[in-house]
Amino acid sequence: MKTYLIGDVQGCFDSLQALLEKIQFNPATDQLGFVGDLVNRGPKSLETLRFIYQLHHPLIVLGNHDLHCLALYFQNIPFSKHDHTLQALLNAPDCPQLIDFLLHQPFLHVDQLNRFAMVHAGIPPQWSLLESQHHASQAQQLLQKNPEKFLVEIYGNQPECWVAAKTQWDRTRYIVNAFTRMRFCTQTGELDLTNKLNISTDPTFQPWFEWINPEMDIYFGHWASLEGNCHKPHIFALDTGCAWGGRLTARQVGNAGISVNVSAQEQPIDSLE
Repeated sequence: MKTYLIGDVQGCFDSLQALLEKIQFNPATDQLGFVGDLVNRGPKSLETLRFIYQLHHPLIVLGNHDLHCLALYFQNIPFSKHDHTLQALLNAPDCPQLIDFLLHQPFLHVDQLNRFAMVHAGIPPQWSLLESQHHASQAQQLLQKNPEKFLVEIYGNQPECWVAAKTQWDRTRYIVNAFTRMRFCTQTGELDLTNKLNISTDPTFQPWFEWINPEMDIYFGHWASLEGNCHKPHIFALDTGCAWGGRLTARQVGNAGISVNVSAQEQPIDSLE
């Protein structure tokens, strides 16, 4: 069985199908994984989520746009507050089923057998992989227990560092920001959530992966401005900006020499970052 991990699809269903054709994906024998942001910005979020839902045991981690979709569904963010391309999904008769599917996806996936991990944005350098799994599981449990409350409390840039998190919701907000929004941080995990470029002018803030020595291969998305370029050993950037007219990328687990790209034909839309 081959396992392919795919970058941010963001509702670019046609590009996803073209990519799967190019890698000759066989649903009977192959497995797909997605590093978050399944929906939004692209024109076919409903078709994308329906397709992923029917796959046999897909590997998925939640991204910030997936959380945005959940927040819209639970009406914690008014539909008109931010531009999005999710209305067809939100109006679909099977929307509750698809939303429940998203609610049961993790923030971090670790495969000890095949020695790889998936996360949407990154893993804070002050946590071991075991600690990261613990924190991700805590956040997932809170999301499933009370999504309405969770999706009210998680938005915001504070606290910037883990040691400043004094309440449960402070800790949860930091966990979610780290796993779904982080790009630059300090060596102790202080987050800079404002810089969306591929460089930092402040040497104390570096890409999160520069501070860690990974215990296994780590695959992440979210950071389109990297254009898939990450020179840190054992860390693979999969977001190549499909929703911005770039490419959709798949990489086969266990074979660092395979990276399959396909040009996207999607039109982007500004949305929550």
